[in-house]
Amino acid sequence: MTAHSSVETADAAPHPLRAFWHSFSASNGALAGLGVVCSIALLAVFADVVAPHSPYATDSQAFLRPPFWEEGGSLVYPLGTDAIGRDMLSRLLHGARLSLLIGVVVVAISLAAGVLLGLVCGFLRGAVETVVMRVMDILLTLPSLLLAIVIVAILGPGMMNAILAVTVVVLPHYVRITRAAVIAELSKDYVVASRVNGAGTLRLMFSAVLPNCAAPLIVQASLGISTAILDAAALGFLGLGAQAPLPEWGTMLADSREFVMRAWWVVTLPGLMILATVMAFNLLGDGLRDALDPKLKRQ
Repeated sequence: MTAHSSVETADAAPHPLRAFWHSFSASNGALAGLGVVCSIALLAVFADVVAPHSPYATDSQAFLRPPFWEEGGSLVYPLGTDAIGRDMLSRLLHGARLSLLIGVVVVAISLAAGVLLGLVCGFLRGAVETVVMRVMDILLTLPSLLLAIVIVAILGPGMMNAILAVTVVVLPHYVRITRAAVIAELSKDYVVASRVNGAGTLRLMFSAVLPNCAAPLIVQASLGISTAILDAAALGFLGLGAQAPLPEWGTMLADSREFVMRAWWVVTLPGLMILATVMAFNLLGDGLRDALDPKLKRQ
């Protein structure tokens, strides 16, 4: 009877993905963030199809034309045009592609490097850990944007150098999170059992320990994309990131500063895209944290 009840209980246990989605969907903010992120990602992927014009095409007859709902506007340029007659909607959509690309590339590189360094520090300890962690501490003591500006000033302005600068800025967070998680996992019974069974260091790192450190890294990665987009936009605004005529949101803001009083849309619309995207990724990260953290789920 007891065995039968145990089997029924085991069969009734929800699938891990279903349990995750149940916890994640309990937050309206997380669902809203996911919806906005998916919408922006789809628009970025299909920007060539959705955008009504080329982001680089100019119209000498349509300088600073307002959005269609204002006097003088036209559905030919639904969100108006910039100072040299380029369609704002098309540039915003292609800018979403650039901004998301920057965020994903920065997180992918910093996550890979941070995980490797964190695993090495957590397993080897000693002098290697001390040197790596002191370097990470030095990077963390510097204001992130100032550090990125210094790196780009040394390497030269450009989108690739901006990506490298932002990667260096966010790298310490992944190293510290991975190291702390690895040290916590190494004291657990399954690691001791794996060592007794003859598992080598590399197998312990990547097959046993790393999968159990994934939850905080996933949350940090989702938040890291918003940080990367914001820092890249700041560098673009300062003229150190993506260079004109690339339709990067920060660069679009920098190009339109002088028209803020006479053409509000050329400044407001790129700023709203940055705001919406960063907020959506932050809400998504909060939802992932709540769903993946066992302590929060128990509460």
